[in-house]
Amino acid sequence: MTEFAVAGIGLWTPGLPDWPAARAVLTGAAAWPEAAGGRPTPSLMPANERRRAPDSVLMALTVAEQACAAAGADPATVASVFASVFGDLAINDYMCATLRDDPAQMSPTKFHNSVHNAPSGYWSIATGAMAAATSLAAGRETFAAALHEAVVQLADSGEPVLLVAYDAAGCGPVGAVAGCRASFACALLLTPDTGAAQGPRLRAAAATTGAASAVPDALAALAADNPIAAGAAPLLALLAGQAAGAARLPLSPALDLVLDRLP
Repeated sequence: MTEFAVAGIGLWTPGLPDWPAARAVLTGAAAWPEAAGGRPTPSLMPANERRRAPDSVLMALTVAEQACAAAGADPATVASVFASVFGDLAINDYMCATLRDDPAQMSPTKFHNSVHNAPSGYWSIATGAMAAATSLAAGRETFAAALHEAVVQLADSGEPVLLVAYDAAGCGPVGAVAGCRASFACALLLTPDTGAAQGPRLRAAAATTGAASAVPDALAALAADNPIAAGAAPLLALLAGQAAGAARLPLSPALDLVLDRLP
């Protein structure tokens, strides 16, 4: 059992460019915007690199940057845990099609960006971070597994840990098989719980499998199309409000991650 604070939150999905916009939707203060388009634009990347970078990288760096800024943290000094269920589906679809049709035409840049830890690498280069960086995937339980990993690292080191979770919409046959039809990313900057007003305070503990928390209605459609959104939605709803409560996230077939919001 570990207590910690969420000092900064980042979020991006088409129509919701940051956490304040998402929180307004989650609390019912605003409706989901009808207009949705464009790509995220992390300021840490030069414009020419942003043009070449895949959406998964842009999303991950945008929310990571938002969370650090909200917490007043120096990105160069923070350990990070990056997580994605699928990696970059669009690039994987391209690679499969190219290997089928003409392998000699494989783009070295796209191959470079196809690896699962590409966003983590871009983040380390952009920020100059030398702290530990982890990249993981755990199927539909990826968000909970990444949060568990970040909490364990925080408890071990006593230092802030940045959690970044993302999945970009797929395309082509690979996208159709994966069923990831929407893009979503979020980031949480976790810090030791000092009792000061540094953000919502949570207690995390593993428990045997029980009834998982429901996805809030405001994010139901998004959660149906993105596994990271589905995993994170109950916790985001808990963080958006002001009251104490709990979120129970499936961590494995036998275990859940239970998060209690403290007064």
